[in-house]
Amino acid sequence: MKTQKPTPRLDMPADHQMTPEQRSLRDVILSGPRGTFKFGGPFAVWLHAPAFGHKAQQLGALCRYHTSLPPRLSEFAIMVTGRIWRAQYEWEAHAPIAANAGVSAATIKDVKAGRRPRTAPADELAIYDFVHQLYRDRRVSDETYRQVNDLLGDEGTVELVGILGYYALISMTLNVFQVSTESEKAMPFREPIRRQG
Repeated sequence: MKTQKPTPRLDMPADHQMTPEQRSLRDVILSGPRGTFKFGGPFAVWLHAPAFGHKAQQLGALCRYHTSLPPRLSEFAIMVTGRIWRAQYEWEAHAPIAANAGVSAATIKDVKAGRRPRTAPADELAIYDFVHQLYRDRRVSDETYRQVNDLLGDEGTVELVGILGYYALISMTLNVFQVSTESEKAMPFREPIRRQG
């Protein structure tokens, strides 16, 4: 059964209705490391709070493009975060990027299904366990920490936690404001039933 896409709670302002602050945020994002893309997702939401949006997108550019993590592991962590939060837009945006960075189709399929990947390399499994344990327990065990720290070092471990925090912010933004996926195909995940109160 196809789940109906939720109605977005905020519309992106039309160009002629944007304030100078909103235009400045849009222009900074479009001219930054993300390159040219269809402006939307969390960035469209942040236009409604441009001072916040400026700071958030700066952190996002750092987390996505300027850490010591190899792109494969960074995008894998982002993709796993998107799956945990069932953030439709985030998954649709980052699963293909993870694939292009070297994450296997089988691993992506397992993560999408909510399974620990069966054939992923050891470094991806260490990241997967770290991400899941941190979101589930709000802590990581000494063993889980050591596996990731041995893999990434102190700097990379700090950056990984920053990536996870930033993409939790992205996921919350997408879910609260019901940001829809861009494509016409079915959403990656079933939307939860919403209850009043």
